[in-house]
Amino acid sequence: MIQSSAESAIIENCKTGKLRHQEIFYKHFYGYAMGICLRYAYTRTDASEMLNDSFLKVFRNLKKYDEKLPFRAWFRKIIVNTAIDYYRKNARLLPTLEIEEAENYSFDINLIDNLNYEAIKKLLDELPELHRLVFNLYEIEGFTHQEIAGKLDLTESTSRSYLTRAKKKLRILVEKYFETEYERKIRT
Repeated sequence: MIQSSAESAIIENCKTGKLRHQEIFYKHFYGYAMGICLRYAYTRTDASEMLNDSFLKVFRNLKKYDEKLPFRAWFRKIIVNTAIDYYRKNARLLPTLEIEEAENYSFDINLIDNLNYEAIKKLLDELPELHRLVFNLYEIEGFTHQEIAGKLDLTESTSRSYLTRAKKKLRILVEKYFETEYERKIRT
């Protein structure tokens, strides 16, 4: 997405450090940033904490932003890294779940087209934290397993394993979701 002149002006004004301009910046980019945070958080409260931490980092480092680069990509990187930091900080507090071996299910991939954002978010929220984090970083953000391993202090093979388990679990969850939806339609 190419940055508009209005967006460029908001960014430039925010560099002054004045609270009024930071508030305008916050309101303008809130939806974009919250959408990213919600992918990494189980609760809206956690997402809000990630969001606010991300904005603080942006406000502190905005003068370092290279205007030759797309702003949203720079901002997205800060948000994702903040989500990773949040995970590291809270990892010891999160319950760990083991995913049982997935059986081979036949699955119609075209059913996924019928999922809306809320349903996808709900399915992702059912994954254990680390599996969801690796899934988001690899499948959505485009990080390599080597980069993920470095960010999360894992081995590359562990990153691959978490991604494989996340995908298996998601297949099962999607199938159950559609079975439930089908049963609901039959009853009505």
